[in-house]
Amino acid sequence: MQIPDIIIAIDGYSSTGKSSFAKIIANEFSFLYLDSGALYRGVTLYAIENGYIDDANVIDVEGLDRALDDVDLHFGAEGAYIGDRCIEKEIRSMAVASKVSPIATVPEVRNFVDRKLREFGAKKRVVMDGRDIGTTVFPDAELKIFMTADPLVRAQRRAAEMKAKGENADIEAVLRNLQERDYIDSHREASPLSKADDAIVLDNSTMTMEDQMVWLKKIISERFGC
Repeated sequence: MQIPDIIIAIDGYSSTGKSSFAKIIANEFSFLYLDSGALYRGVTLYAIENGYIDDANVIDVEGLDRALDDVDLHFGAEGAYIGDRCIEKEIRSMAVASKVSPIATVPEVRNFVDRKLREFGAKKRVVMDGRDIGTTVFPDAELKIFMTADPLVRAQRRAAEMKAKGENADIEAVLRNLQERDYIDSHREASPLSKADDAIVLDNSTMTMEDQMVWLKKIISERFGC
């Protein structure tokens, strides 16, 4: 299937498989895949390691904002990097997950990440996932998808992912973390998580990845005549 040079924006709740779906789409259609969540997690890791957020999630916004001017946060061969250091493993930890939503509410952080994402997406043929891609980062994206799934299903997926990496994963703690992130993401002042008016909802609670690709190809065929 040959599709035109477009931007595919994928938004939705945590652990709905947005990143996995986006990566498969990128591979299938030779698109550039960008994980906006990895950039927010990268900023969070930087804030933790440099003392810009404390144990009570109090953030030194002014200090962090100044510091971000000198942070070389980017994508490389193995995922997200700060400078020449691959941070892909660290940013997937519960320590980062527990603080990423408060960090992501900071307007200065969102502006920093949005600027980087728009630079990456300037040439199109991009698939990007996050929480405000279709509403804020790329409101003119040609195809917008909003992903959702039952909270318990999402928690089970996240716990399985953590266990596969050798991390401890208490399902109740994971579920609480997801619910907290849902609330914070949906109620933050800057670019809250919400479905774009022209986004198509994908509830994948009972769908395999193969099912989702069949669904997507049908949507693309109908919309772009491919």
